Amino acid sequence: MGEEVLEIRHMHKAFGPTIALKDVDVTLKKGEIRGLIGENGSGKSTIMSIACGMQPQTSGEMLYQGKPWRPSNMVEAQAAGISMILQEANTIPGVTVAQNIFAGHEKEFSRMGIINMEKMYREAERLLEKFGIERIHARDAINHYNFEDRKLIEIVRCVTDETRILVVDETTTALSLEGREILYKLIHKMAEEEDKTVVFVSHDMDEILEHCSVLTVLRDGEIVGELSRQEMDAPDAVQKIRYLMVGREIGEKYYREDFDSSHGKEVALELEDVSWGPIKHFNLKLHKGEILGFGGLSGCGMHEIGRIAYGIERPEGGRVLRNGKEIKTPLAAIESGIGYISKNRDQEALVLDASIEQNIVLPSLKSLEKGIMVLPGDEHRMAGKEIESFRIKCHGGRQLVNTLSGGNKQKVSFAKWSAKGSEVIIMDCPARGVDIGVKQAMYALIEQMKKDGKAVLMISEELSELVGMADEIVIMKDYEVTKTFTRAPELKQTDIVEYMI
Repeated sequence: MGEEVLEIRHMHKAFGPTIALKDVDVTLKKGEIRGLIGENGSGKSTIMSIACGMQPQTSGEMLYQGKPWRPSNMVEAQAAGISMILQEANTIPGVTVAQNIFAGHEKEFSRMGIINMEKMYREAERLLEKFGIERIHARDAINHYNFEDRKLIEIVRCVTDETRILVVDETTTALSLEGREILYKLIHKMAEEEDKTVVFVSHDMDEILEHCSVLTVLRDGEIVGELSRQEMDAPDAVQKIRYLMVGREIGEKYYREDFDSSHGKEVALELEDVSWGPIKHFNLKLHKGEILGFGGLSGCGMHEIGRIAYGIERPEGGRVLRNGKEIKTPLAAIESGIGYISKNRDQEALVLDASIEQNIVLPSLKSLEKGIMVLPGDEHRMAGKEIESFRIKCHGGRQLVNTLSGGNKQKVSFAKWSAKGSEVIIMDCPARGVDIGVKQAMYALIEQMKKDGKAVLMISEELSELVGMADEIVIMKDYEVTKTFTRAPELKQTDIVEYMI
């Protein structure tokens, strides 16, 4: 690798009584793709958020290009050449794609206080074409595009000719397969052709091993190991990294080991002749004790099916039925025993400015009422049980959700429906942004739900997850079902892909 570009020395970060980083030293070099991996709450995102100006360190120092570095905000960091693509949505609603790309840089297109929008549109189109994202158009309203496309727009906004260090923070979990290929191509071009530095924060072991040139492993706020490319190519690399991450051996079992696709006869959730936008005359029956998987590429319609089933989107024709009653709103869904874990976690699954406890008990408030009151002690006990059960890393139930790592936020998303005792769970990308240890626990929980007779609708962009967990897999393309597969030991991901593209 080339010369040092960023040095982090004796970095320490505390959030009240919670220690996020303990005496961390990291040196980034030109031309490297540095992987950062660790369990949820290990500190991997915290390190780079400090370097990118999102928050200050408690103590320690940084040197960027040989000079002391302490950015006051992300705009200052980006202007100096350090950009960060965040895990969650970070676009500005209600304006155009071009205005999102050039947010904070409007002066480049301004003369005497008047912005030349045509010039901005032309430059935005040029950048979109440069990144190979030709289906997104500069003049369109940002609201016209889905979550995955908005992440691509964020990438265009973050990466400029001046970028010297690009931090990719769990971004691929929010991208479609096409979007991931665009990002992978970009980071290799930056590192290998332009001698720039990429920091790749990810939970995906395969992704890390395929794309990174050096790997740093964190556990409980400390660096516990660093692997060279040669060490990452070793046969025992995966087990070694897992051991470093959790401090103990992790078994190979992720998914279900049985191939029993049987389920109860009773229908728990039904979509009857549903039409909504490009989805026409769609039918679905989800039974008690069944894990029904939906897969496909971005824009295939599977995410919309989940939203329709939960009452977020109202069908233009047909009905959503639960125990014979029509579901028209999310409130009706909750009251009928349906829970929904959204892929868009920060906007739709959680109340970020509320506490962990408030989020967990929110769907259950009606059942906690005693007269006209909900006793704080009852809320505390309910939330405490789920915090312990899901091993949510926090310093108490009153901690705000927006201070949690992505994986711990996802645990809260699961915990609130567990507390509610929901009989039907709609899961849209349930393991997004979750580390290997938590994935195992979540998959075990989903398997137990099946055994307990609960009905699970699992929407996923990960074929391995669907093959590993679902009783039946429904594949969609262009808002239509192209094929269904029944759980079987001989079923492979390669058997499914041709029906997605």
